[in-house]
Amino acid sequence: MMKLDILVFAAHPDDAELGCGGTIIQQIEAGKKVGIIDLTQGELGTRGDVETREKEAQKANEVMGVMVRENLQMADGFFSHSSQNLLKVVEMVRKYRPDMVLANSVTDRHPDHGKGAKLVSEACFLSGLVKVETSIKGKWQEKWRPKNVFHYVQDRFVEPDFVVDISSVFEKKMEAIKSYSSQFYNPDVKGENTPISSKEFWFFLEARAREFGRSVGAEFGEGFVSDKKLGVKDIWTFL
Repeated sequence: MMKLDILVFAAHPDDAELGCGGTIIQQIEAGKKVGIIDLTQGELGTRGDVETREKEAQKANEVMGVMVRENLQMADGFFSHSSQNLLKVVEMVRKYRPDMVLANSVTDRHPDHGKGAKLVSEACFLSGLVKVETSIKGKWQEKWRPKNVFHYVQDRFVEPDFVVDISSVFEKKMEAIKSYSSQFYNPDVKGENTPISSKEFWFFLEARAREFGRSVGAEFGEGFVSDKKLGVKDIWTFL
C-alpha cells in the first residue's frame, strides 16, 4: 500500500484540476505524494463519454505528475449519502493514509459537489473509528484519520479560509485542464454548448485565480475552506 501526503477527492473527473490543480502541481513539485479519487465517471456530462473522460484524466495526470488515480464509479448526478458510498471513501482513505484530504466545495452550482464534500468529510471522520470495519481484497484495514480536510472553491464564490499562491504553476494548471478537450473550449472539438465549453469560461478561470491571488498579494491563487478552525505555532508563518 502506498502512503500519500495528500489525497484529493472529486465528484467528477476534472473537478480536481479546476478547483485545486495548481496546489496539486505545487505540492508534487515540492516532493509530496499526491493521488486523486474521482467519485463518478462523469457519465451525465453533455459532452464526451466515459471512455473519453478517462483518457483525458490520464493525460491530466501526466501533466500534473499525480502518482495514483482511482474512480469509485458512483452514479453521476444520483449518488447518495449512503453507508455503502461512505465505506467506499473510507476504504480509499485507509488505503492511502493521507495526512491531508482535499474535497469538493461545500456548496456549488452542481449538486454533486456539495454532496461529495459532505460524503468525504463524514467518511474521513468514520475512517478514524476502530469499530468501522473495512477491507480490500480480503485484507483488513487499520483505522486512519487525516489531520486536515480542506474544500477547494469551485464555480460559485465561497469566502475562503486561506488562499494558496499558485503563481509559479498557474500555466501548468491550465495545461492540465485543457487535457479535457471534450469538456472545455476547443475550436477543434464539436459538441453542444455548455456553461463550461465557452471561450468565456477560460476568462472566468483566470479571473477567479487572479481574484484569490490579489487577496494575498500574489498573481494567482486557489481558495480553500477548512472543516475545522486553523491554528499556527508561529505567527510569522503567514504570507
